[in-house]
Amino acid sequence: MARATRLARAQAAEADHARVNALLAMSYAELRAVLTGDPATAVEWVESAARRGLREAQLRLGRILLERGDQAGALVWFQRAAGQGSAEAMNMVGRANELGWGALADPAAAAAWYRRAAQAGCAWGEYNLANLKFDGRGVALDLEGAVAGYRRASAMGHARAMNLLGRCLEEGWGCAPDPDEAARWYRRSAEAGYFRAQINHASILAQRGLREEADRWFERAAASEA
Repeated sequence: MARATRLARAQAAEADHARVNALLAMSYAELRAVLTGDPATAVEWVESAARRGLREAQLRLGRILLERGDQAGALVWFQRAAGQGSAEAMNMVGRANELGWGALADPAAAAAWYRRAAQAGCAWGEYNLANLKFDGRGVALDLEGAVAGYRRASAMGHARAMNLLGRCLEEGWGCAPDPDEAARWYRRSAEAGYFRAQINHASILAQRGLREEADRWFERAAASEA
């Protein structure tokens, strides 16, 4: 190994050690600010914390690598964070298995990870598992189970789940049709900022003759989608 290479590695190791010591001395607020900051400036801190075993940093590093197109590297860190009990990381491992990020697509494995994430309290896990049940991918087709999952995710504030719960109630998919409850869920999802729900909410308002209010929601949906 060339002397310059050895020197560079030693300097990198020393810098990493210094960052780890600094991280250990930080308050929770300071640590959160460092790990959730701009990826361009936070990445070295995130990498040091991830190697130290901090699961929030491992999840963050996985997201950064995914944004950079390194799907295989992202999956490694999602798996490490999931192994430490991170519900969000479990969901991301499921997402990787569903979409083939860094691994062959495996809907059954995705469903298993989404289930673990859901059981750990992750709204995205509930929502993604419900989608697989709705389509019969990786699990048996189960519309009633999908509706139940959308309800649980909606109760946790998941805007997309609220919209799909509204659609199921409107169409009678996996449940008895209930237009009034569907309208309520569309409105809640729309108020949470989801553009598809804003369109659905606006459509119902228009059907009820509330044209001016409907137009305002159509405009909000167009601005959100843009």
